[in-house]
Amino acid sequence: MERTDSGHAVGSVAETAFDPFRYAHEHRSEVAWLSQNTNHLVPPEVVRPALIAAIRDRLYEGYPLGSGQIGLKELVLADLGLPAETPTIISAGATEALYMSLRALLHPGDVVLASDPSYLIIHKFIQLSGASTRDLDIYAPPYRLTADRLQEAVTPQTRMILLIDPLNPLGSGYSKEEVRAIAEVAHDHRLYLLHDVTYRDFAGHHTLAQGFYPDGTLTAWSVSKNCGLAGMRLGGMVGPGDLIKEALRYNTNDLGVNVLAQVAAAAGLSTKPRWFPAVLATTRANQERIRSLVTQLPEVVLPVFPSQANMFVIDVAATGVTPVALQRELLLHYGVFVRAGNYLSPMHGGRFIRVSFSNPPSDIDRFLEAFPVALETLRKEARGAPSSLPTPAGRT
Repeated sequence: MERTDSGHAVGSVAETAFDPFRYAHEHRSEVAWLSQNTNHLVPPEVVRPALIAAIRDRLYEGYPLGSGQIGLKELVLADLGLPAETPTIISAGATEALYMSLRALLHPGDVVLASDPSYLIIHKFIQLSGASTRDLDIYAPPYRLTADRLQEAVTPQTRMILLIDPLNPLGSGYSKEEVRAIAEVAHDHRLYLLHDVTYRDFAGHHTLAQGFYPDGTLTAWSVSKNCGLAGMRLGGMVGPGDLIKEALRYNTNDLGVNVLAQVAAAAGLSTKPRWFPAVLATTRANQERIRSLVTQLPEVVLPVFPSQANMFVIDVAATGVTPVALQRELLLHYGVFVRAGNYLSPMHGGRFIRVSFSNPPSDIDRFLEAFPVALETLRKEARGAPSSLPTPAGRT
């Protein structure tokens, strides 16, 4: 791909038909994937030998144990710091367990207190249950939910609080005291507390709400991000036995979850203390490098730093450049894939892009080189003037 005089990429499809995810998958080897918070830093030897052995032993020929591969639940619970007897669902990604739980526990007319920005797939599942969300606007300091705001928002129709911690997409994290206070609001009003902890391993500190409100808290976990297994689709839910039993009424995987995914998850979780510190160190160094660039760019803002996850948002609203245009420009012309904010915020999605950074430093190099040029190009084009900045050498 090269940038032409007309500003279009050679071989690109028409604007109206452009699908960034299809394009990125078609050019996977050419793209720096900073769009989905995926972890590209886990050494391949962590899971490769286990998968090779599972294929050699032809485990794929039989159905896995419906309740999960022997020993996997214990690894999950040990990783979370929970007792081995804690009731657990193992599902095709945390997404499936979230769907099961929300369909089981919510009913038409129920209201879930949530945030905007947020991970909106969970909001969709809430709506499929006939319930609705009340999205509290948190796109301002402290960029997270507070117990006081939740307390004020509770009504007789409120059934649940959704706490994503750390928060996708902002990277906001919660202190132990904040988690305790939110759990107390849920407890006092007899609400369910859904605690999504997908990114907990990237946080400087993290506290499970389950310790403060064990009877009403469901904790969604995943190995997609910490163990770098997003493509394997394995995660689940832990919580009190009655709620887990209720959620399992909506389980369609009664014959078990992908056996190779379970083998990979067990290999990752059992060895994580040996290799994750290096993943975390690189992730934090990467976000510091991006911050250093952002502080030099006029009208570009980083709302939350440091991120407690492996992503944050970059606000470009003051530049006049739209996130969708910026996403397209970076992907088509520089092979850098970021995510436009409309996927994550009905209120503020037109202000920001989300950038993830659990990537090799070379991917960050590409972003740092391309981002200011792409931004300036779009600003100039909006004003009808050519960009004064050169295309990064060697980029698409």
